[in-house]
Amino acid sequence: MRRALKGKSPNLDIERSYWDAGYEIVAGLDEVGKGAWAGPLTIVALVPNRNRRINGVRDSKMLKEEEREKLFDRIDQWSEDWSLGHASNEECDELGMSMAQRIAARRAIDGLVKRPDRLLLDGSWDFVDDGSSETIIRGDQISLSIASASIMAKVTRDRIMKEADKLYPDYEFSKNKGYPSPKHRSALENKGATFFHRRTWAFMRNVPPIGAPYIKKIEAQTNIFELK
Repeated sequence: MRRALKGKSPNLDIERSYWDAGYEIVAGLDEVGKGAWAGPLTIVALVPNRNRRINGVRDSKMLKEEEREKLFDRIDQWSEDWSLGHASNEECDELGMSMAQRIAARRAIDGLVKRPDRLLLDGSWDFVDDGSSETIIRGDQISLSIASASIMAKVTRDRIMKEADKLYPDYEFSKNKGYPSPKHRSALENKGATFFHRRTWAFMRNVPPIGAPYIKKIEAQTNIFELK
């Protein structure tokens, strides 16, 4: 397990150490949505381009929403490959967050064209745990592949929650992205829980569900809020 060095921008130093050691494909993984009241847990696995530079990439939490949106297409074009994995709000409830994170990670990895030889994970917990991964404390601040993955995951999940907001504007999903906020909680208490909410939060177990449009049951790699 490594720790980030303060004051440094994300770079490919760790990735290069593995390339130099003979690992052909190195990918960074990061998640978003673990602490949300609503919406999916989303993980991106991203294989960086070792031959081209990209500027402006930081941990997604350090960037404004418009900055992340601008970087999304640039990272898409710069990266060698990247893939999304979702665990739906229902899966988060039914399986628990640890297993949901493992499943989302597996879906993201399986979506890559080629299986990476080495995986770099943000944080201290090895949620892949197959012998091919390394955990990095604050990895999104030191590893360019993890930082890029964090932006792709954040932008994708934010877009999903903006679509959810069109169905349920009272919950302000477009602003809070499903995370806790006073108005989000007020809407839950006054109107009830929507299809998008995770019901295993302790306070939400007594919140009644409200009517929801029919939503097609789908696999993780499609639009999880696709309406029929």
